[in-house]
Amino acid sequence: MAETQYYEGVGRRKVATARVRLHTGGSGTIKVNDKPMDVYFPRKVDQVNIQKVLQVTGTDGRFDITVKVSGGGITGQATAVQLGLARALLKVDPERRKTLRKYHLLTRDARAKERKKPGLKRARKAPQYTKR
Repeated sequence: MAETQYYEGVGRRKVATARVRLHTGGSGTIKVNDKPMDVYFPRKVDQVNIQKVLQVTGTDGRFDITVKVSGGGITGQATAVQLGLARALLKVDPERRKTLRKYHLLTRDARAKERKKPGLKRARKAPQYTKR
């Protein structure tokens, strides 16, 4: 079996990390952790977010995509895949940067869980005040 050329991009969101590989000359299949995308991400919202990158750049069905994703929750993983996919497409054709930027697909979402502070119940919630 001949090795096919691929482009790789890494995406992260909260604790989730996704390694996305675009295999050239593909039929458009997307596999996440060796499962079809619609099985791994059953929510339609997550599927649409991932496919948005392909639709915006007009690369639907041009690549076979394999993804290894770990950590975090389902939505965090889907967003990590989206960023990884956008970064991999950028390696294929750097001319797409302007289009991807326009739809905010190259911006890493840096929001993460805030740490718990001493003397508080959670990051910001203080214990209830009692006068007597």
